[in-house]
Amino acid sequence: MLKRFFPFLSWMTTYNRSHLYGDLIAGVTVGVMLVPQGMAYAMIAGMPPIYGLYAALVPQVVYALTGTSRQLGVGPVAMDSLLVAAGVGALQLTGIESYIATVLFLTLLIGSIQLLLGLLKMGFFVNFLSKPVISGFTSAAAILIGLGQLKHILGTDVAQSSKIHVLVGNIFESLGQINPYALALGVVAIIFILGMNKISKKIPTPLLVIILGILAVFFFGLESKGIGVVGEIPSGLPSFQVPEIQMDRLGQLLPIAITVALFGFMESISIAKTVEEKHPEYELDANQELRALGMSNIAASFFQSFSVSGSFSRTAVNDQFGAKTGMALIFSALLIAGTLLFLTPLFHNLPTAALGAIIIVSVFGLIDLTYPIMLWKNRKDEFLLLAATFLMTLSIGLIEGILLGVLLSLMLLVYRISNPHIAVLGRIKGTDYFKNVSRFPEEVQVDDDKLIIRFDAQLYFGNKDYFKKELYKQIQKKGPTLKYVILNAEAINYIDSSAAVMLERIVNDLKEKGIQFIITGAIGPTRDIFHNSGLIDCIGRQNLFVQTFEAVDYCTNQKGRSEIQERISLQSKTKSL
Repeated sequence: MLKRFFPFLSWMTTYNRSHLYGDLIAGVTVGVMLVPQGMAYAMIAGMPPIYGLYAALVPQVVYALTGTSRQLGVGPVAMDSLLVAAGVGALQLTGIESYIATVLFLTLLIGSIQLLLGLLKMGFFVNFLSKPVISGFTSAAAILIGLGQLKHILGTDVAQSSKIHVLVGNIFESLGQINPYALALGVVAIIFILGMNKISKKIPTPLLVIILGILAVFFFGLESKGIGVVGEIPSGLPSFQVPEIQMDRLGQLLPIAITVALFGFMESISIAKTVEEKHPEYELDANQELRALGMSNIAASFFQSFSVSGSFSRTAVNDQFGAKTGMALIFSALLIAGTLLFLTPLFHNLPTAALGAIIIVSVFGLIDLTYPIMLWKNRKDEFLLLAATFLMTLSIGLIEGILLGVLLSLMLLVYRISNPHIAVLGRIKGTDYFKNVSRFPEEVQVDDDKLIIRFDAQLYFGNKDYFKKELYKQIQKKGPTLKYVILNAEAINYIDSSAAVMLERIVNDLKEKGIQFIITGAIGPTRDIFHNSGLIDCIGRQNLFVQTFEAVDYCTNQKGRSEIQERISLQSKTKSL
């Protein structure tokens, strides 16, 4: 039980030197990545850069002790930072102190929601974020992040917005104030990062950009030429501090917190599952992952950090450099602690144009063109869902975009299950196989006195009328020669009370018309419903068959069922025969 909530107890007891080397190298490498990334992502969140280092400290340690993934790199990420900025920025707070206090309280809310969902075993909630919605949102958010960082590259003061038309308008208005030194530095930094990435992605290019940027500002006096720098960064570890509880803003912050909590979990679990496939020595627990992220964010709020989740790039590096356990994250946190204690004065001359270049290159890698092209070719409905989410996120706002995207995906799901696939079946000549007549027009044999139909979904109030309409349409096509309607129920796993009443009416109506209604292939849960609802008496026990060919043979030759066929076709938990 204890290992379930503290998974580190599982790997700590078998920890050895072979694990130590890989964890140490991976931890140091990820820690080096986190220094520039943390500061850059803090800027996206609208926080001072030091808070990005705070977010890379305590949350890593908490997740290392409570998470079930042994390679997931937890810490500040671009997408969560942008969601936080969009949500808190909309509150129009006055002063940086008020903004920071609200972000810390929001982080506490996010962690509490994740922890609560984990304790309630609600990890399946992430399934409501479909891939088209995520892809459309991520691409739109990447564009907004990238455009939002242009102010650092241009050296201008651009008012931020989560609506692309407003943001682009603000950028154009500021073009007359471009600082050529900042522009040159930013462009050179972007080209340098792209070039180094082509040579080798193992090189800590963002750290090199930061070092070179600091040296350039120092030796060439670029600060005096109007290039923005990070400025003074306080040294020392973050102190324990209870977040300011802002009950008056709870109603405004709760939708943001729920969105970030679910999106952060989705991001983390998808990354963790990808890495888990390479490591059969452990197994992910989605509910414990929720609890681990929740505890990490709750701890983060008490140590002056904004929300954290899993990072794809740092997880990939962590795994690539040999991380075997959560100790890699602890080593990474120790490196961040050393940076906070001894190295923060070195970042005074760090140009914000360099951080902007790092962010732009990083987030534009999140724009996925391959997936929407594939959807356009094969799944037009999902492509439209992706495109709608993308456009809504760009034009309406981040929070609104993803929530409306989820709503659209649920509406698409409802539409599909309300209009499921229905197939008219025919017998493949010379066999006992029954297949869709539209797929095998030359091979199937169709009897004029029999209608065999397969309904590929559960029967419930939302599709019962569709089922009835399609059934009677096929009955009408058959004409007066029809004597038997055979429903293949293999794909029907549930029948609700509304659909049961509808079936009873259909059976009685067909009886009056001299048509016998027969069901084949009903699975156990469906047979239970037949017995519980009384449908079995309406349909008739003699009209249930195990397989379609048995029902057809009965109709053609009046061949009765064997004892085993009768027993299987009528078996139910409520009444075993």
